[in-house]
Amino acid sequence: MYVPEYNRIEDNAVALAFARENPFAIVVSTCDGVPFATHIPVLVGERSGQIVLTGHVAKANPHWKLLEQEQESLVIFHGPHAYISPRLYESRESVPTWNYAAVHVYGFATVFSEPGRLKGILLETARAFDPGYLDQWLALREEYRNAMLNHIVGFEIAAKRIEGKFKLSQNRSKRDQAKIIQSLQQSRDTAASGISRLMKEQGLGS
Repeated sequence: MYVPEYNRIEDNAVALAFARENPFAIVVSTCDGVPFATHIPVLVGERSGQIVLTGHVAKANPHWKLLEQEQESLVIFHGPHAYISPRLYESRESVPTWNYAAVHVYGFATVFSEPGRLKGILLETARAFDPGYLDQWLALREEYRNAMLNHIVGFEIAAKRIEGKFKLSQNRSKRDQAKIIQSLQQSRDTAASGISRLMKEQGLGS
């Protein structure tokens, strides 16, 4: 993606922390030269110093067949975003823009359907998003759980390249940044207030 230097996140730890905070991702592969995308939760982990993304898709979703074709895929983690009005700037000769944050992870996938590995990824996913459901899941009939496993395919993507972009008005004055933060944090839109929070976390406006 296009990333001006003042919007680039150089520290992969910051980019990966953002990805973990925004795990509902878009996985993009290509099919006969045409992009194919799936919206799913993706977990970010580390194994022997290698960043590994894990997730699963429905077996009815042909995306897993693309993942096993040894082609590079892209996983997009996207967070809060907000329209920025030029009314907030000191200079009247200004135009609107949009602030946002995104992390792109590129890599090659392996897919799996072994029950043991699928059970592991489902347990990991439940622990991450709904730990209170674990006991209920484990108490279900084994026949039912195994039947559910037959309807999914798991995948892992070893990260080869990570790009982080936080477009947060870094090119504006501190005064402009402060006015943007103040305006957005008053919004009822959680995406807008999320940008305000992220700008403050990045030390902008102060």
